[in-house]
Amino acid sequence: MRDFSTDHRWLSINTATVRKSQGQDLPLPQILDAVARHGIPAISPWRDQVAAAGLKAVSAQVKALGLKLSGYCRGGMFPAVDPAGLAAARDDNRRAVDEACELGAPCLVLVVGALPGALAGKAAHKDIARSRQQVSEGIAELLHYAKGQGMPLAIEPLHPMYAADRACINTLEQALDVCDTLDPGRSGALGVAVDVYHVWWDPKLQAQIERAGRERLLAFHVCDWLTPTTDLLNDRGMMGDGVIDIPRIRGWVEDQGFGGFSEVEIFSTGHWWQRGHDEVLQTCIARHRSVV
Repeated sequence: MRDFSTDHRWLSINTATVRKSQGQDLPLPQILDAVARHGIPAISPWRDQVAAAGLKAVSAQVKALGLKLSGYCRGGMFPAVDPAGLAAARDDNRRAVDEACELGAPCLVLVVGALPGALAGKAAHKDIARSRQQVSEGIAELLHYAKGQGMPLAIEPLHPMYAADRACINTLEQALDVCDTLDPGRSGALGVAVDVYHVWWDPKLQAQIERAGRERLLAFHVCDWLTPTTDLLNDRGMMGDGVIDIPRIRGWVEDQGFGGFSEVEIFSTGHWWQRGHDEVLQTCIARHRSVV
């Protein structure tokens, strides 16, 4: 396993981690400048932040600062209740692929969606099997387009607590079943993003990481699971503050040949988003060296 204790060359910051600084929105250009100033080599930006700053401007700034990307957040949200909704999701995902290409991302991360309308509190139906079918069909259609653009797609399974509203793919096994169906030749065009926050609890995790192999392991995200957790979305912990054995999971991933970045992705309304972004980035560096 790689030694992270002496430097942070394999650290990446998902820009959600410093989306806010002392409770105030932090624009993406300032995030990029701060990440570079701290000597962090890579980022993974969110589409809404890129849109607010302007795709071409962000692309130019990333290149000027010499930053790399560990991924691009996010595509997905495939299920819909009618053909118009499915077409809108298709078109939006194609735009996401194009944006990822412009930014030089190694993959587009897919948060696949679940019951239509559930995020707004009004699920259109309760047929999760139907949503999973639409997810598979949506990924299949997008895969054809993404292959033509040379952009790998990384399915990110989310913790089962998000099965209704954000992602009806909830285990690495489910994600890999989709990969095996749509890309049986393991071309590298379709794989998974392993986020320890979402999969640490899974008794099949090690076996499924081995099943994924190097071809399917496209991204690795880290944070921690706090006990008790006060918010199912926005109370992620800094690495080392919770119960996840992050080095063990990293070891399983690296045993398969993964040599990419460890991407810190923390949503923390009550704690880290209330701190100054420089303090947060310094803490990410220290914890990446000591507990990742």
